[in-house]
This record gives sequence, C-alpha cells and structure tokens, in this order.
Amino acid sequence: MHSSSTPAVRLDTLTAGYRSRTVLREITAEIPAGRVTALVGPNGSGKSTLLGVLAGVISPAAGTIARTGARRPALVVQHSGIPATLPITVRDTVAMGRWAHRGPWRRLTRDDRAVVRDCMDRMGIAGLADRRLTDLSGGQRQRALLARALAQESDLLLLDEPTTGLDIEAQQEISRTLRETAAAGVTVVHATHDRAEALDADHCVLLRDGTVADIGLPRAVLNARATGRN
Repeated sequence: MHSSSTPAVRLDTLTAGYRSRTVLREITAEIPAGRVTALVGPNGSGKSTLLGVLAGVISPAAGTIARTGARRPALVVQHSGIPATLPITVRDTVAMGRWAHRGPWRRLTRDDRAVVRDCMDRMGIAGLADRRLTDLSGGQRQRALLARALAQESDLLLLDEPTTGLDIEAQQEISRTLRETAAAGVTVVHATHDRAEALDADHCVLLRDGTVADIGLPRAVLNARATGRN
C-alpha cells in the first residue's frame, strides 16, 4: 500500500459553512496520502460540509487548507441525488469525468475514450453504457458515479456515503474499489454511517457539532465513541 510521511491534506483551524450558518469550527486535522480515511459522526456533524471544503466547492471562512496534490479533487455524490429527469446515458456520465482534462463539451480523444471504457469495465457497467442513468438501480447508478470520478484520474477521491441504501453486493463492490484505488496511490476520503465500513478504513475522523471529536486509527476512534470516551 502506498504511504507517505507528508499528508495529502492538512487543515489548520478551519471554519466553514454557508451564508447564514457556520457548520465547521476550527477544524485541525491531517488526511494521510494514499490511504482510505472514513469521516464519521451523527447527522449534522459536518461530514458533507467537510467533503465540500476538500472538494473546493465550499470556501473556508477562516483557517487554512493545504493540499500536496495538483489535480482537481473528484467528488462522488449520493446516487439518490441524481435528478429523475436527467436525460444522460451511463457512457456520457462517465465521460464527464474527462472534463477536468478536456473542458466541458469538448470532443473526447482516443485516450479519453479508452479511459472511459476502462473505468466502466472496472465498475462492471460496460454493458449498461447506452442505458439512461436514471433507469438504473441505486447500486448501478452509484457504480456509474464512481466510474465518472475514477475517469477524472484525480489524486484525491471524495465520497459522500457511497454505500447508503445499496444491497450487500453493491456495498462490497464499492468498498473493494475504494481499497484498490488507495492501493494505487490515490487518497480516498468517504463519509459513512456504517461501522464495518469505517473499520475497514486506514484512518478515521470523528466529527461532532462541527468539530473534530477524535482522530486516528478507526478501531480506537470508534471504540472510544461507543464507550463515550470522546
């Protein structure tokens, strides 16, 4: 497994939120490079907001965020957030991952198309390439969204509860892909409510009320949470 003494992301007293509401308060944490980090905590603790900050779509109100990677982060939203009327195929969805390199609506090169095919194959959805995204099951949609993120070829992959609402087989497929992606040197950060999924990570950040309640090895963080020691 890839490892590095330099963290992929360093947050220093970071405060962030939305126009009328502060969500994260003085967050200080490091995200290890080339590892899987699980963000855990109750609803409203700030997990999605932190992912938004890491993705660059939410700007800090105070504090700093420093990244060692040079590529635009890839963010995977929950499959249930896809509009029911979106008229886009699986192939088109995955091809959108190449926009980070090519620009929106630009014609894909042969290399781009090869990356798209490879990512669909990797997620087992090549046979669904011409299907509309909204016609798929939740697990199939989530695999398509993950394939799009992989097609971006980023060094930082961010996922907001990627296995929520999926069957066991789909959950295992997503989890396996995250492990393989980290093993290839990509930093993976995912929010989760699933204890087993969090335990399978290399690193864990526990948020509570917009602050870091604990951080470290998943088993230590989750056991301390279960016994109320943090």
